[in-house]
Amino acid sequence: MPCEPESARRARLLVSATLNTWGIGELVDVGVQVVAELVNNAIDHTRCRVVRVLVTRPAEGVVRIGVADNCKEAPEMGVLDDNSEEGRGLFLVDAPSWRWGYDRKRWGKVVWAELEAPAKC
Repeated sequence: MPCEPESARRARLLVSATLNTWGIGELVDVGVQVVAELVNNAIDHTRCRVVRVLVTRPAEGVVRIGVADNCKEAPEMGVLDDNSEEGRGLFLVDAPSWRWGYDRKRWGKVVWAELEAPAKC
């Protein structure tokens, strides 16, 4: 997807459709919040031209939502300031996630968050 604000909406639709298709629609609200923050972080903090959204099930009961970009800089949680309008993105990813992190690639990185899926998965 192009590295532009409109892509956050496309990413939310992709995650929503995927989770509903997998029969775990109860994760949609959290999943769309996470992917929107990850896409927006890539837009705001990298000089990427495109991002790639990944939705996988790496293990039983786990859904991983990732955003790949060509920037090699590691994501960092900012310091929360009650008056700041920015710097809350990774906190909004961390709060509902089981865990989050990033994987460095030779071409950039993938920032991901894992959600615990219901036992029926």
